[in-house]
Amino acid sequence: MRSARRLQILAVAAAVTVATVGGPTSAVAQAGPTGRSGGHGDRLRADATVSADGRGDFTSVQAAIDAAPEARTREWVIAVRPGEYHELVKVPAAKPHLTLVGTGRDAQDVVISYDNANGTAKPDGSGTYGTSGSASVTIDGADFTARNLTFANTFDEAAHPEITNRQAVAVLTRADRLVFDDVRFLGNQDTLYVNSSAADVVARAYFRDCYVEGDVDFIFGRASAVFDGCRIHSLTRGSSTNNGYVTAPSTSIANPYGFLFTGSRFTSDAPAGTVFLGRPWHPSNDPAALGQVLVRDSWIGDHVGATAWSDFSGGWSWRDARFAEHHNRGPGALVTDDRPQLTRAEARGLEVRDYLSGADGWSPWC
Repeated sequence: MRSARRLQILAVAAAVTVATVGGPTSAVAQAGPTGRSGGHGDRLRADATVSADGRGDFTSVQAAIDAAPEARTREWVIAVRPGEYHELVKVPAAKPHLTLVGTGRDAQDVVISYDNANGTAKPDGSGTYGTSGSASVTIDGADFTARNLTFANTFDEAAHPEITNRQAVAVLTRADRLVFDDVRFLGNQDTLYVNSSAADVVARAYFRDCYVEGDVDFIFGRASAVFDGCRIHSLTRGSSTNNGYVTAPSTSIANPYGFLFTGSRFTSDAPAGTVFLGRPWHPSNDPAALGQVLVRDSWIGDHVGATAWSDFSGGWSWRDARFAEHHNRGPGALVTDDRPQLTRAEARGLEVRDYLSGADGWSPWC
């Protein structure tokens, strides 16, 4: 992680820990990187504190969200003290501008997790959760921010051989203007579902200095999402030929911006040439879901081979999707006929601001 950002997050975390002893609305530190409330010398304020040991305002993250006011137009900060919070978390659309800040020294000090999978039976016997319903954390509130913490889906595939639908989402996003700064996303299949509220709605998300791990389609959906300076780690599934797919975009054909990875690192413990950068997902066989992914200015390990993209079941060819690379490096940054490369002129129109600005000129990076 960038050293300046690490020092800034540590300062925020230390101040939150001290200041929130005084209760809600304590001033805690200068704000973080997003340019939203608190930036450039303003004071970030903890409006509520979550602590599993009972020394905060709430003992669960969801309780703090439930108590937050609706229809906010300014940031409402929930400070989460170190600990493991095994709970389902939902941020409703009626509660925009929520911020979760982990107060530990590192993102791993605060872990919010649950363990449902697609095929997990609901307690009331009404069926299974499905992919969307498996999410440990669901974000429907716009202008949400998370910093310095971990989201996970801890579903144990080996312990549940009876469950064949193993998609297990750590975070599902369906809202617009989301920021994740120094956040870890842990899971296996379908870890991070970056989506929108409807097929014809564009939602934007910015991931800075984050860590995302999984194996099959573990970053997927139709949102416009930028991964800036992130580590994208593919877990091995023990195969000598196919250990999964990093992305499965379902970007609408009307949206030129799907997933952008820039200044990032793609790593894995899987054997060389056994992981694909992605494949095109067409939900319900929708032909208008024409996935878009660009990997640029990034380091790629040798787990990615000469053919970096794969077809999706149902006859959907990766060659019909919008997959490309530009100016990558590393042992897996091969240039072959099966790995389309952008020209310098083409790449100039596919920068971070192009993906995120939108009609409202959103600028989460300044």
